[in-house]
Amino acid sequence: MRVFPARDPFQRSQVAIAALFCALGFQYATWAARIPAIKADLGLTAAEVGVLLMAAGIGAVASFPLVPVLMKRLGSARLALLSALCLTLLLLGLALAPDYPVALLVMVADGVFVGCLNVAMNAQGTTLETRYSRTTMARLHATFSAGSLLAALLASGMNAATSSVPAHFGVAAAVLVLLTALARPGLLGDEAPAAEKEDEARSRTGWSLPSRVTLWMCCAMAFGTVTEGAMNDWSALYLREVAKATAELAPMGIAVFSGMMVLARLFADGWRSRWGDGRVVLFGSALAAAGLAFALLSGGVAAALIGFACVGLGCAAVTPCVYVAAAKQGSEALALVAATGTTGLLAGPPLIGFVASSSSLAWGLAVVAAAAVVVSLCSTRIQWTPVSG
Repeated sequence: MRVFPARDPFQRSQVAIAALFCALGFQYATWAARIPAIKADLGLTAAEVGVLLMAAGIGAVASFPLVPVLMKRLGSARLALLSALCLTLLLLGLALAPDYPVALLVMVADGVFVGCLNVAMNAQGTTLETRYSRTTMARLHATFSAGSLLAALLASGMNAATSSVPAHFGVAAAVLVLLTALARPGLLGDEAPAAEKEDEARSRTGWSLPSRVTLWMCCAMAFGTVTEGAMNDWSALYLREVAKATAELAPMGIAVFSGMMVLARLFADGWRSRWGDGRVVLFGSALAAAGLAFALLSGGVAAALIGFACVGLGCAAVTPCVYVAAAKQGSEALALVAATGTTGLLAGPPLIGFVASSSSLAWGLAVVAAAAVVVSLCSTRIQWTPVSG
């Protein structure tokens, strides 16, 4: 059975890689949307929820030394497929976790495979752009947000139909299997000659220290993904407990944020051509900070949804632009920036939980607004190359 049109190999691979991005966004937002239910089922405090999220960050950090070895032995295509299947099983494991310690172990493993899939799928996207000399990274990242949006809508619908987390995650697991099957036929082989030359050079000289530009990229990526991850992890709980939204409406925070991310990323390549990556990142992250500050100061469900939409619009192009800039610095820089992004995505939101536990969730999200400001400052230190029209 043919899924892709054979006459367009670029489109064939683009859809396959997009399915991986969609799967990661879907898996991540699925369990994030049910944090209130998981918190209630396991009887957790806000601080314990923060530790649960930090467990995923610890897993992501643990994946750093594993990813280069697995990439070399399996290649990015096979590593991506293996990681996607493992994340499907871990979603079911989280739904069936009998107690808090088991849930912590599941989240550590989840962080490991999120780190593997994140690096592998971005390596696939970079290979696609290089092989066909066409830009596509923003659209690929749009499918990550589309996956988050799909997960939020499914969570809202399943929550209205049943309060069972295992039933919800069972349906979500079926969706992940379908996305993985869609990705498999069109994934690309790694550029073997370049990889072999890099490995040979490293075996002689060892790992080199990252450049100053790469470090600024890592900083921008870390704080950018903190902002993005916090919206996925804490928006539902903020709407439910602070803005006093209904249980059915609470997941719509993720839906509004992710929906705006999808729309913005569909147009992001045009913005980059017109204004340059630096301006897009600078003004976008400033908009995210201003919109979230407005939501927190105004209060209420409507203001929260407007603020979350501003965050989605402003953050949409940050990670695609930084990934493109890192790729131009070489594969080692790309791997480091991708790993930093995974850490920010998974380890940043627990900080919000600790702040919320010591003060309030509103103050925790104020930290997120400050993180968006840091991204704006970092963008002024990166040497951006405008995308040609």
